[in-house]
Amino acid sequence: MNAPMTAARRWRRALAGCALAALQAAAAGAGAVPQPQPQLQLQPTDPHGLPVAAAPRRIVSLLPSLTESVCALDDCAKLVGVDRYSNWPAAVDALPHLGGQDDAQIERIVALKPDLVLVAASARVAARLESLGLRVIALEAKNTADIHRVLEAIAQALGRPGAGDAQWTRIEARVAAAAARVPAGWHGRLAYFEVSSDPYAAGASSFIGETLARLGLGNIVPASLGPFPKLNPEFVIRAQPDLVLADARAVADMPGRPGWGRLHALEQGRACGFAPGQYDVLVRPGPRLGEAAELMADCLARLAPPRPAEPAQ
Repeated sequence: MNAPMTAARRWRRALAGCALAALQAAAAGAGAVPQPQPQLQLQPTDPHGLPVAAAPRRIVSLLPSLTESVCALDDCAKLVGVDRYSNWPAAVDALPHLGGQDDAQIERIVALKPDLVLVAASARVAARLESLGLRVIALEAKNTADIHRVLEAIAQALGRPGAGDAQWTRIEARVAAAAARVPAGWHGRLAYFEVSSDPYAAGASSFIGETLARLGLGNIVPASLGPFPKLNPEFVIRAQPDLVLADARAVADMPGRPGWGRLHALEQGRACGFAPGQYDVLVRPGPRLGEAAELMADCLARLAPPRPAEPAQ
């Protein structure tokens, strides 16, 4: 009876078998048909070498400008919930409204099973949502360059790189066309754009201020004060803007504010008061920036510019 095969002998026999197989393959010659080899699947990575997430199918947006950006990039159908202020396009009215930046309804958001949540960069809710395992992207725009950046960031998150850049090209074309329609008499005149009756104003460094500049207007609020500073009402009175732009109700109330009846722009009817839907377009830093420029240009085309005898302040 043969003795049991030792481990060393089994190893040598295995090696011999491999060698024999190699010799047989060589003898088959060049005419042998190669066998397909399994392909190594590599996960896509971004320019920083980080894994690229799959394109989302269920999105929650907690900022109106981000909601509008998703829809402008033709992925509105992927939205499953929005913040309380999102109201454009009309299709989002039918979606669950989930509170705001400071009172987002966490349980309802989680129950919707989103694979992407878009929030403002300043939103405290982001950390809580991430701790619950949700993918969160925080984005916010204060100037026009930010709007472009946010659009392309959302496009990339949606799996459509370059779509944000293309959208921005279309926005720029609309702004340029609007600027070409502004009467020359308005060029260089100073504007006051009110975003809240406290009063908070849109400064020269804000996306609103930059749009006013594209239309040929100056701004009574210098860039040094920040994008949306709170002003002393006396600051506005002393500045004597040539043009006032605000929500229609605010414009109607301005003459009753202490000292504001002395503003030449109000006395001579050089004010643009916008209806609520139009005002939303103006104050949201998103894909409707071109439309915002058109609304302001339309108002300037209707109003007579300051008389030459009245110097710009």
